[in-house]
Amino acid sequence: MKKRIALSAFVTSALISPISEATAVRYAAAPEQSKWEMVVNSPLECRLVHPIPHYGQAEFSSRASKKINLDFELKMRRPMGETRSVSLVSLPPAWRPGESADRMNTMKFFKQFDGYVGGQTAWGILSELEKGRYPTFSYADWLSRNQRVEVSLSSVTFQQKYDAFTFCLSQLLPYSFEDISFTILHYDRNSDQLNKASQKRLYQIADYIKYNQDIDLVLVSAYTDSSGDKDVNQSLSERRAVVLKDYFKSIGLKDKRIQIQGYGERRPIADNASPIGKDQNRRVVISLGRTSV
Repeated sequence: MKKRIALSAFVTSALISPISEATAVRYAAAPEQSKWEMVVNSPLECRLVHPIPHYGQAEFSSRASKKINLDFELKMRRPMGETRSVSLVSLPPAWRPGESADRMNTMKFFKQFDGYVGGQTAWGILSELEKGRYPTFSYADWLSRNQRVEVSLSSVTFQQKYDAFTFCLSQLLPYSFEDISFTILHYDRNSDQLNKASQKRLYQIADYIKYNQDIDLVLVSAYTDSSGDKDVNQSLSERRAVVLKDYFKSIGLKDKRIQIQGYGERRPIADNASPIGKDQNRRVVISLGRTSV
């Protein structure tokens, strides 16, 4: 539960003027300066940015994943020279003077790194902004121990971009690159078509590739079980690989980025003497490579 704390006059002034003659140096966008921007809006990533004059910027981001996730970073023009304990407080705007401040959390910002907040606290910052309040970080200046730095996020103009951000979150793919970068799919017997479960998985891979321009290699390795003639199996595995290459080309991947190989009944991963083993050997392995993370 958040604790109520007294709202001092000098903290209230931080929401109006970035710097005062008190013992704190304060950074916050004035109402006419306040901007929120969606700088990334795709099924792979959502990123919402708020410039803080003379200090840096605040960023909320979330990526495609099996898990719901949210990261917040306070990006500083001048990185911290020492690790600091940081207080996070939710302040009312200056035009709502009757409200008290809420203490949200205490954390550490580490030397030479931007300030990072994740999980429930990051969601809490968004919630306070949606209420029209000003989440504010406070810490001792590493250059002057008797001086504090206070950095506020302005809720002015927040709501419209927040609506776009939450819609983006609802459209994120429920899997990441790591979830699909190495995938084993399976075939029906004597067919060059994937079974239904594997077709669904293939469509997930395709969706990710459509939105990620960093994918620079799709490696397709097709195999069969040992039923029938060895040469026939080799031909079947090659045909399976070609079918997948044509599919990836159809979704916009360039030919030079697709490498295929048919191995026939070579390199089994299970015992071909059993039906279950044959099902496992009748497979294709799809590996993805990308230029950046």
